[in-house]
Amino acid sequence: MVRIGYTMMTEQAGPRELVGHVVGAEEAGFDFSVTSDHYFPWLASQGHAPNAWAVLGAAAQATSRIPLMTYVTCPTVRYHPVLVAQQAATLQLLSGGRFRLGLGSGENLNEHVVGGGWPAVSVRHEMLAEAVGIIQALFDGRTLNHRGPHYDVEHARLWDLPDEPPPIGIAVSGEDSCRLAGRLADLVIAVEPKKELLESFDRHGGAGKPRVGQLPVCYDPDRDAALDRAHDQFRWSGLGWPVNAELPTDVSFEVATRYVTKEQVADSIPCGAKTEDFVDAVREYADAGFTEIALVQIGGDHQAGYLRWAEKELLPALREL
Repeated sequence: MVRIGYTMMTEQAGPRELVGHVVGAEEAGFDFSVTSDHYFPWLASQGHAPNAWAVLGAAAQATSRIPLMTYVTCPTVRYHPVLVAQQAATLQLLSGGRFRLGLGSGENLNEHVVGGGWPAVSVRHEMLAEAVGIIQALFDGRTLNHRGPHYDVEHARLWDLPDEPPPIGIAVSGEDSCRLAGRLADLVIAVEPKKELLESFDRHGGAGKPRVGQLPVCYDPDRDAALDRAHDQFRWSGLGWPVNAELPTDVSFEVATRYVTKEQVADSIPCGAKTEDFVDAVREYADAGFTEIALVQIGGDHQAGYLRWAEKELLPALREL
């Protein structure tokens, strides 16, 4: 059975609201949750970007069952990997073992804020591989001294370690990232229903490991209102990751998406209240081989109705996949 998740989208709601949303998702019966980790929203109309780790700490205490996961944290520029390791170990303890650490090579949108420029994609992959090695060594309980091409670590140790470290997921979008994930990750993460990504992950050592996808949706009894909201807040999602990873600000995304039409958004994001449209979109991920799909309900102010509908109609329909 495909597991269905809920996304705490930090770009579209404030911290207290996000915690309330994941509590509602647990009550509605979602199988797991994921949390974005942004410093900027994609578009100004989304309007938020609280600290994901503070939100996750609160969510760990406010919930009791639903698994938590970063989707994803970049452990290379804005954060040093030793800090990510400490945060993840602490969150695993706070959540009672419900946390998974999703990692990726990042987007300029969030990482430019600390200065120093935005590395080329090949360098970003080198940095990610080195960062994962540092995190894994600290999860093993080692006192770590490290001199690498991108990071120095001086006598670092995690003093509060869970019995089981958080599984590490790595986001992929092409052959190089699949090679890295297959070698280093406990699970793979992708936001496109591309079977070839999972096949590449398997070739490089990922066979049998979980694969987690993500799908934006926009529930509303008024389909036109849903489509307007999806276009207003999520039209950036169709640009593709070679573009999304490079643009530096919300203004850049505004300019890059000025000609994206509502019809184009409707082709990729199920909008309205027809359960079958949402099921068909999820099925595309399931048919590609994803074992878990996290849904993103677009609109921070439109979560309560979505959660009620999901509990009564959508989740029962998706259980049949």
